[in-house]
This record gives sequence, C-alpha cells and structure tokens, in this order.
Amino acid sequence: MERRIFGLENEYGVTCTLRGQRRLSPDEVARYLFRRVVSWGRSSNVFLENGARLYLDVGSHPEYATPECDSISDLVAHDKAGERILEHLLLSAEQRLREEGIRGVIYLFKNNTDSAGNSYGCHENYLTSRRDDFGHYAEVLIPFFVTRQIYAGAGKVLQTARGAMFCISQRAEHIWEGVSSATTRSRPIINTRDEPHADAERFRRLHVIVGDSNMSEYASFLKVGATSILLRMLEDPAAVLRDMTLENPIRAIREISHDTTCRRRVRLANGREASAL
Repeated sequence: MERRIFGLENEYGVTCTLRGQRRLSPDEVARYLFRRVVSWGRSSNVFLENGARLYLDVGSHPEYATPECDSISDLVAHDKAGERILEHLLLSAEQRLREEGIRGVIYLFKNNTDSAGNSYGCHENYLTSRRDDFGHYAEVLIPFFVTRQIYAGAGKVLQTARGAMFCISQRAEHIWEGVSSATTRSRPIINTRDEPHADAERFRRLHVIVGDSNMSEYASFLKVGATSILLRMLEDPAAVLRDMTLENPIRAIREISHDTTCRRRVRLANGREASAL
C-alpha cells in the first residue's frame, strides 16, 4: 500500500455535577452540548470544515471522527483538534446553563469506561488491499493488538473482589472475541464489518476497536504508527514473521493488562510462553 489512509473515532463520556452530585442526565448534557451544533447544522450529525464528522452516538456519547488522513502526523493533529472543538462546545453549554439558572459543571471524558462499568470506544481505521489474505492478517495482528497496550494503554483503576487494582488498558476488560462483526455487545479485537468507504473491489478497511483513547499525542502516534509498520510488513512477501498465535487471546489481553511490570508470560498456541516485551 503506497498511500495508506488512516482515521480515528473517539467517543467521549459526559456528566454534569455540582459538589459531587449529578445535576443533569447524559441525555440532557448532550442536548446542551449540541445545541450550538444544531443551530447551524440543523442536525446533531454534521461534517465540519476540516472534514471531520461530529455526532451523537448511542448512549449520548459525543463522537468525533477525524477526516481521512494519509499522514500519521496529520491524523494526530486532527484527533487533538477534536478535543479543542468539544471543549468549545462545553464552554458554550455551560454558558447556556448559567443563563437558564442551572448550577453545575459539565465534564467531558476522553476515556473508554465509566463508573458503572459501561465501555465506549476509540476505533482505528486503516486502508488495506482487498487482495491480501484477511485471515492471515488477523493471525498476526491479534497478538500484536493484545500486547500493544503496554505502550498505548490509557490505564484505569479496576474494582475486583480483592480490592482496587491498576490496569494498563481500559478496553481489555470489555473485549470478548478475536474477530467478529460486533462493536457493542460482544466486542472483538478486530471488527470484520465490511465497509471500505472506497472502491470495494480494490480496498478493505481494517477496523480496530480494541485500543484505548489517548490524551498523549505521542501515544497516539506510536499506536497508529506501529500498526502501520506491521501492516507494511504483512504486505511485503519477503517479510518472515514468527508465529506468535495466542492460545487464548481474550485471557491474554486481561492478564497483560493486570500486570504493570509487563513481564507476565502468556501461553501461545504452540505451547511456548512469551511476555508482551
């Protein structure tokens, strides 16, 4: 792939509180946030001047999808622009609350899980060739995505029967399959929904939903950049890749997330063991 197209989609969490008490429901917060958008776009689902898409997703989550980019630097810049755009909407919404005499502070969260245990996503998109063997891609990419969290995970505090523990990845606890067409109920590492948004006879869109939302531009660059490098290796017929197929990817992604030393060894399908490092 000489010119790869990239895209990122981030769903944001929202709340409005006063002294620790919730003042508005997520639906109400979303309506205040998007009132300015609806006033000029006549919809809560709009394309912006920079080519990005901004809309309300299921569960009253504001979602910002970057424009299609052929440079990872541009992609990260547009992802950061999404944060600034939503910040402006937040300030406008809080001003409207004050005008209406409603006391409270609106919070936007660029994360992937809330206190009730719900999860919402950061989706990565990569243009690939339709000619390539998708099954082989999945075999190689799944171990990579399972272990990539050690440098691309956003971190979270997980409540367990033994008490609170810090985890590397926010999404790891919510992944249940290696490959499938689902995105919400039985979330996979790689989503197989075939929507290339390009010439369907030539191209495929690799849709990755296992990653965390990143505040750090460096983490975002590394997350997408490392994936792009591996895709180039997969596209090179001369590249020889070791078989790192995992015995149980879903168990492995959780075991690695729970180990902040990054030394936890997980079992491969061939009986060997290896750490994420």
